[in-house]
Amino acid sequence: MAEALNNVVPLPGVVPAGMARVNITFAGENGDLPDPVAYDLADAAVRRIASESLLGGSIPGIARVETPDLGDFVVDRFPATAELPARLFVRPKVPFGA
Repeated sequence: MAEALNNVVPLPGVVPAGMARVNITFAGENGDLPDPVAYDLADAAVRRIASESLLGGSIPGIARVETPDLGDFVVDRFPATAELPARLFVRPKVPFGA
């Protein structure tokens, strides 16, 4: 039985506890990473994953980016609620907000 539990694959769209959906805004385009990541990853790790995904063209809704630079991007974190899974938003800094 324990072996079967280790092979459980989450249903599409279902985000397991401790994981988060990642949304990226880059060059006026926006999309979600296909797979969730650990909610408690450091911001630098989240930006690295996003950058590698942009370079690989693996984010639905965002065209492949030759040289993604997310060094100045912000990672906003929103914990899970009863209605929504935990979410991480990778976005450019804006001059009128934190």
